[in-house]
Amino acid sequence: MTWTEASARRLERAGLAGAPAADDPAGIAAAMCGAHAQVLSAAELSVMLRAATGGRTAVREALWTDRTLVRTHGPRGTVHLLPTADLPMWTGALSAVPSAASPLPPEARLTPDQTERILAAITDALAEAELTTDELGEAVVAATGPWAADPVMPAFQGMWPRWRQVMHRAGQSGALCFAPNRGRKVAYTSPRRALPGFRPMAGPAALAALVQRYLYAYGPATPQDFATWIGAPAGWAGELFATLAHERPRRLQQVDFEGTPAWIVAGDTEGPATDPAGVRLLPYFDAYGIACRPRDLLFPGRAGERALAGRQAGNYPLLLIDGTVAGVWHQRRSGRRIRLTVEPLTPLTTGQRRALDAQARRVGEILEGTAELTLGTVTVGPHA
Repeated sequence: MTWTEASARRLERAGLAGAPAADDPAGIAAAMCGAHAQVLSAAELSVMLRAATGGRTAVREALWTDRTLVRTHGPRGTVHLLPTADLPMWTGALSAVPSAASPLPPEARLTPDQTERILAAITDALAEAELTTDELGEAVVAATGPWAADPVMPAFQGMWPRWRQVMHRAGQSGALCFAPNRGRKVAYTSPRRALPGFRPMAGPAALAALVQRYLYAYGPATPQDFATWIGAPAGWAGELFATLAHERPRRLQQVDFEGTPAWIVAGDTEGPATDPAGVRLLPYFDAYGIACRPRDLLFPGRAGERALAGRQAGNYPLLLIDGTVAGVWHQRRSGRRIRLTVEPLTPLTTGQRRALDAQARRVGEILEGTAELTLGTVTVGPHA
């Protein structure tokens, strides 16, 4: 399979070419294998740029009213929007991924017993409640003991209490998810309030399902690619892929991908009849830029220098042309006015400029404002 063929498949399946992958935010998030949502506004753009119509309100309604989306800790422990209906698979799979060694000194770490006690306390505290971080901490300390409040974790302007070491594991295991903010304070609740009675799938079945979802969306891929995406040891991912490849019926199939052995879902060899095409604006940490590999082909030449930060993707919003990164962009808002500065790395054709104009208008629609597009140098740094 060539890079051109893989790009065409990935664009179509991500809803970035042809028809939308789904007609609702939850369906779109499922096709993306989750939308990075550390910054919720970026996630709203990620999802709705894959929809033909509608704005960020549709994502907020899916999250807080319809509860078809949940905001919680997903791949790599980072905050994602995930389909509520898929929580059994996600929590089962993420709970089965080996934990990385703690970067904290030994005296600051939690023992396995302390970890389980904190997770149980979080589960109980949020079962029927929406609590801020401070309120949740009070409940955890009351249920476990004062040791959970020891300030041992370096934070932005001080030290966090010991119990917060497991926040990402609490989300990945299904003990908590985000609730609507209470003013400026982050709040949490139980995902079981959105999906009553849900239980994580068994680890092996959940991992098999997630690997197939990932490969359908972003394959061909190597075990190392999957390990980087999910946040797991490469050796463990290699063993997982080998197991799935030898199961009967076979789940995975190996192909030659630009001279490198890589994997797809067994039998999934068909793709679009046309080459990858189209102009897209992707926000910070969009799933396409994070998950598609190899990175040298997605970010060729100057794109790797301009749009990556220390080889890390996601730090800059991306201009995507025909499935490949071809520039960066930035937005600045003032009231309803949204100024978009797009920096192409090569001159645009007349057709590409028209397509870019349409993308800028779509960004304005999603953000419920009026977009003004300028071609020029993006002068801000990553995460600006």
